[in-house]
Amino acid sequence: MVSSPLHPNKHLLKTLYQLLVNNFLAVVVVPATAVGVLRKAAQLGPDELLTRLHGLRQVHVFLAVFLPLALATLCLMRRPRSVYLVDYACCRPRPNCRVSMGSFTENARNMPYLDDGSFRFLTRMLERSSLGDQTYLHPSLHNIPPRCSLSDSRDEAEQVIFAAIDDLLAKTGISPGAIDIIVTNCTAFNPTPSFTDMIINKYKLRSDIRDAHISGMGCSAGVISMEVARNLLRAAPRGAHALVVSTETTSLINYTGKNRAMLLPAVLFRMGAGAVLLSTSKSTSRFRLTHVVRTLTAAQDRAYRCAYQEEDEEGQTGINLSKDLVAIAGETLKANIVAIGSLVLPPSEKLLFALSFVARKVLNRKTKLYVPDFRTAFQHFCIHSGGRAVIDAVQTSLCLSDEDVEPSRMTLHRFGTTSSSSLWYELAYIEAKRRTRKGDREACIYKKVSGSTTTFLISICE
Repeated sequence: MVSSPLHPNKHLLKTLYQLLVNNFLAVVVVPATAVGVLRKAAQLGPDELLTRLHGLRQVHVFLAVFLPLALATLCLMRRPRSVYLVDYACCRPRPNCRVSMGSFTENARNMPYLDDGSFRFLTRMLERSSLGDQTYLHPSLHNIPPRCSLSDSRDEAEQVIFAAIDDLLAKTGISPGAIDIIVTNCTAFNPTPSFTDMIINKYKLRSDIRDAHISGMGCSAGVISMEVARNLLRAAPRGAHALVVSTETTSLINYTGKNRAMLLPAVLFRMGAGAVLLSTSKSTSRFRLTHVVRTLTAAQDRAYRCAYQEEDEEGQTGINLSKDLVAIAGETLKANIVAIGSLVLPPSEKLLFALSFVARKVLNRKTKLYVPDFRTAFQHFCIHSGGRAVIDAVQTSLCLSDEDVEPSRMTLHRFGTTSSSSLWYELAYIEAKRRTRKGDREACIYKKVSGSTTTFLISICE
């Protein structure tokens, strides 16, 4: 969906409107106040002004200066500590994990548990998926039939996690001993020892490190992990570092049945992982974390069951993706956008939305609400690459251009759906295209399995 270009005159009027409303204090209030003060001073004259100034008591002058400074200092002290993103790294799996569309289709044709109807459905969904020929699956899934064991799942997790962390440590130059907090997430595979213990053992991290692992939270778990790490950093000493690792293990969630709704994850999900280093020190950081806004709809039955892990009629375990998934994602996104819009939209967009809301209530309920232009608040968008339908739904809801959603579509094409780590692949794509500049703001929009939506905002500060 490409936004239609505005007529030159309309574009000029909209630009003038935005300048006036967004800079109301500087354009209207400050000049009007200055004119009023100067006019009053001209009426009184210099002698009268000096007389009034000499008549002020010292206590009044002291309070006039001290109280604003005291209030400003108190506000600064009570403000939450800023958290920065030092750098990030994405895993590119080994070449022997690469799977083309042709080899995936050929393997599916020879799977003993797929009948002709299920195979045709799988190939039809694969053709519509927008995935390319260079996505990755663990070698255990290249076998016929797939070999899905605990050891294979552990091997897959270690491959992608250690590769991402090694790359991150090389880029930042930080030693493993400087890491104070570690947060990991994976929805389906949660072995003992945990992922955090696996990383601590591999890199011989300190014994007093604080760790947490998040499971069962779906594709938005990566953003939730960032929120957890941010909160832990705010309570840690200044200059502390937090390592966040996001991944999903595909070999353990492979479905070997015939239920079509449970075959979809096999089409979309691929190997991948992202590692992120956070800190409360700005000196070596590239981004600043600004807002995390979550909208939860798990209390609604439709949303709760839109992605549900269960057994089919033959006892085979898989993840059932409901037909309502995209519709629920759209509804939840609208609620999330209302919440995030109040924080980030400029006054000009808020005013237009408020006027359209009032007009709809007063004049006609069928009046279409104004959809704010979120491109006035963000320069880049990282929409969760959970499938072509998910990207299309977000693009339509926010009236984004094809260029705005290009990082999401290209990430889906190149790497498939890597679940919670897809954000970092999309951000890497934007940076590889050299589209980022200092001061840009990026919105990362994630859809969680139980119908909730999380929006995560970062600002470039390098």
